[in-house]
Amino acid sequence: MTTNKGKIFYKFNNRVIFRKLGITTIFSVYILILIGGVVRSTGAGMGCPDWPKCFGQWVPPTEMNQLPADYKEVYAEKRKLKNSRLAEMLENMGMPQLAKRIQGDSSTYVEADFNAVKTWIEYINRLVGVLIGIFIFFTLLFSFSYRKINYKVPLYCFVAFVLVGVQGWIGSIVVSTNLLPGIITVHMLLAVVIVMLLIYAVSRTYSYSDLVVSQEQKVFLNRLLILATIIALAQVLLGTQVREGIDSIAKLLGAEGRSLWVEQSGMAFYIHRSFSWLVLFVHGYLAYYILRQIPSQVSSSVKNLALSLFVILLVETFTGIGMAYFSIPAFLQPVHLFLAIVALGILFMLWQAINYPKLSLQEQVNTSKPVGV
Repeated sequence: MTTNKGKIFYKFNNRVIFRKLGITTIFSVYILILIGGVVRSTGAGMGCPDWPKCFGQWVPPTEMNQLPADYKEVYAEKRKLKNSRLAEMLENMGMPQLAKRIQGDSSTYVEADFNAVKTWIEYINRLVGVLIGIFIFFTLLFSFSYRKINYKVPLYCFVAFVLVGVQGWIGSIVVSTNLLPGIITVHMLLAVVIVMLLIYAVSRTYSYSDLVVSQEQKVFLNRLLILATIIALAQVLLGTQVREGIDSIAKLLGAEGRSLWVEQSGMAFYIHRSFSWLVLFVHGYLAYYILRQIPSQVSSSVKNLALSLFVILLVETFTGIGMAYFSIPAFLQPVHLFLAIVALGILFMLWQAINYPKLSLQEQVNTSKPVGV
């Protein structure tokens, strides 16, 4: 017979595991976003022309002689059949323009030359994606230990788990459409949604009991956070548009024309570049307000988040300057995007810390009252 003390220990232990596993999963998703940036900056997105296998194999080839002579025609035909089914589905869903765009784009069926390095970069991206799916599944299982305290914790973990499946499906569409620009952006933004759901679920189990801002300060902070988040998200969306434009220019000019990419990118690039100073100013003021105006009313965790946010955005700004003045070097592109997504996550954590005081883990074990719902 299980004692009441044993039940409390079991619940406590499961919640500790959930926290550790959840944090690991969040870091893993960020790593996947970084790898996705590497895939795009190196042009490795079509390193595997099919999905989920790679050249029809679970372990991809390393040399050209491991492929049939007509591999380009074979995989182009497979994509054509898959896109026909996708276009039919989109038409039935009331999206005829997108369906026509997918079927009418002849570049979709232009097969890239085999490149072993690009193939394995893309394949590693897929393997990490599978691993994260497993992490999220176990995070979901252990999240049920919080179902009576805050039902949103397992709910958000469940939504994240479902979206991983959707993300895999969209990934297959990215491949079948030969990196159709709009689909790539959706693929990236869905990864952001997944990481935000996980951040919410995990951060709702931590305590900020020493947060004692007044109602007036709370209102001001909330407004400042909303403004900062809107600006940061707008900058990310602007960046995706610039990236899509650069992709098109890169196809036309090739790597040898890299020095002309920025010049040919148009107004979107210059708007994105100038907007970065507004992003830095607003987030700098947010960090200043927390660290200098109300330092005694907020926890050390909130201070660390505010300082980290400003430092990350400062580094991100310098990576943007580096891309503008050094012809968009491939190694800076994924770092630039990665830092922007990390900043969004920190903003989300700050918003929760200010608006949702939480119980400590021991307090959660000792109470049956739902909190922070």
